[in-house]
Amino acid sequence: MYFKSCISRKIVIGFICFLVQINHGITQLVINVQNQGGEVVQETITSSVSDDTCTLEFQRSDGTLVTKLIDFRSEVQVLKALVLGEEERGQSQYQVMCFVTKFQKGDFITADAMAKLRQKNPSTIRSPEEDRGKENYTMTGWVLLDRAGPISRHIAPLCSEAQDSTYARDVDLKAWAELPGSSISILESAVKSFPSVTTGSPPSRCSDVSAIWAPCICTLEMCIGWYPCGLKYCKGKPDSGNPLLNGANGAGSSSYRCGIKTCRKCHQYSYYVREKQQCLWDE
Repeated sequence: MYFKSCISRKIVIGFICFLVQINHGITQLVINVQNQGGEVVQETITSSVSDDTCTLEFQRSDGTLVTKLIDFRSEVQVLKALVLGEEERGQSQYQVMCFVTKFQKGDFITADAMAKLRQKNPSTIRSPEEDRGKENYTMTGWVLLDRAGPISRHIAPLCSEAQDSTYARDVDLKAWAELPGSSISILESAVKSFPSVTTGSPPSRCSDVSAIWAPCICTLEMCIGWYPCGLKYCKGKPDSGNPLLNGANGAGSSSYRCGIKTCRKCHQYSYYVREKQQCLWDE
């Protein structure tokens, strides 16, 4: 492992971040982010050009470890949450959940663009330029990790600790089935529907259930405080000494890439749990 020079003219996009070259084709970005509560959280973003993936990871102040992986080739995003148990309520261990959803193109810059970011001031505390609000996801089934390869080969290794708590949605299975080489029958065989989907009578929200061992619908919200959500384009001629600032339509173009846009976004997941004990935070 070695540190790459931030003054290299190979790629510098304005302000960005502290980059570490891990090995060929894999780079890592470390960013200090101030959340809405005023706390500073350190995010690590790893980009793999060869795998065409980006992984963002940080730890919340309550100890929850959040990992978001984007598989650009399969158009899949996975949000993994490791939530610490509440010992005073009989939870001596942590829980791991994974939420597998369709990645919307344009919501995160590409792995190749991520690999080219550099930071001038590593200690600077960053704030996003745009708040993209909250997106709600109603999960409809469990992903069977030993069959998850057709969705994305990255799901099983990332979610190995979430054998019975990796979730997906029917609507996303149908969307992935439209991609070249996909099959709805194979995708559906990788997911087991919740009982509430097959019976048509979903249980109550966990916040409305008093029995600790009763099934219920859990809600979990995770916010990504800062992430590179797009490239910026400026008018005029690009700097010929900086290869990143090439015109979108070739050299001499009237617009060129001159930076990145940063965003904040929250994800709220609703999903079936077999007992309220698995969702004590939703009260």
